[in-house]
Amino acid sequence: MKNMNQVMGAGLWFLIVILSIIWGASFFFVEIAVEKMTPLTIVLYRVGFAAFLLWGFVWFTDRKMPKNPGIWGAFLAIGILNNVIPFTLITWGQQYIDSSLASILNATTPVFSVILAHFLTKDEPLTTNRLTGVLFGWIGVAILIGIEALSGVGMKIAGQAAVLGAALLYAFAAIFGRRFKDIDPVVVAAGMLTGSTIIMIPLAFMIEQPLALDPAPVTWAALFGLSAVSTALAYIIYFHVLSKAGATNILLVTFLIPVSAIFLGMMVLSETPGWNVFLGLALIFIGLIFIDGRLLKRLK
Repeated sequence: MKNMNQVMGAGLWFLIVILSIIWGASFFFVEIAVEKMTPLTIVLYRVGFAAFLLWGFVWFTDRKMPKNPGIWGAFLAIGILNNVIPFTLITWGQQYIDSSLASILNATTPVFSVILAHFLTKDEPLTTNRLTGVLFGWIGVAILIGIEALSGVGMKIAGQAAVLGAALLYAFAAIFGRRFKDIDPVVVAAGMLTGSTIIMIPLAFMIEQPLALDPAPVTWAALFGLSAVSTALAYIIYFHVLSKAGATNILLVTFLIPVSAIFLGMMVLSETPGWNVFLGLALIFIGLIFIDGRLLKRLK
């Protein structure tokens, strides 16, 4: 079977860079939104408005949504794996940690992915290089969390654990999402976000009462960016690249996400990452280089 690393052309790499910028900005948007809104409500607005936009795009471009109940069941499943739970975990976690740290922890997704892909797929085995990358990645995570974890589970540690949990679910979702490779990525994104919205409506209204909140204009602007750009547009790109390049390659987008997230966090939100953040990031990046393998081949 053709190696997934051989199908990555310049066009796909360009889309991965654009996707990394868009998703890096999502941590910035969430950091603004959580100051005035509650986590489940943010996720509801995020997936709901994104679904609305994608349905409009589907109608405008004369695409057809599937009628098969089995496909809609799969949309619900990937909505839970890729939206409902990870979005909620990240949004909740960012109440206690900076956006830059959240983006770096999210970069561990390929570390989870290569392990899961080894057991759940036939064409992405766990090689020596990838295992080395996993080890570097986990050392980086240990440095990010730091010795604070030894003194007990505080809210900051809980926030970090929540983002790591989201990264694990993203890895599962990327592998599960390969079954949609023969379906239009716009249709997949619209179906997934519709399923996510159906799940989030009762959750948000039973727990948080979204209509009782009164967010500021800047919060609405952040929600628009989060839903229209970092969700609706992002998932169209995501499913397209996933269908062409495989689960491990698409998750390499997380290699670049922290760059834009840290920049926005420092320049706009006045975040000041500590030395352990940059050291942990460096080790995770080294791990991702081993996982990808292409740079190592060029050096050899």
